[in-house]
Amino acid sequence: MILEPLGSVVLGLALAWVALRSLPDRLPSRRAVLTTGALGALFGAFLMHSVLGPGHLVATLIGAALIGAVTLSLLVRPRSHHLSRSAAA
Repeated sequence: MILEPLGSVVLGLALAWVALRSLPDRLPSRRAVLTTGALGALFGAFLMHSVLGPGHLVATLIGAALIGAVTLSLLVRPRSHHLSRSAAA
């Protein structure tokens, strides 16, 4: 019972760490990303456990990782394009 929430939080933190390493300039503060990753995966574990019931640890953790990744993707900001426009246009 304790493995699902604990495992999901660890997965969420790992996903957040990967996101911070690969997109550092497109994410908000480190604290916000780590918190969102952990809470998103924890919510995903809760949701998957509610849908599947007990006894599906691997499926619950996979669902937690997917929902955590989707939650983290909501934090990604678009790339900033610094286009210089000509004065004649």
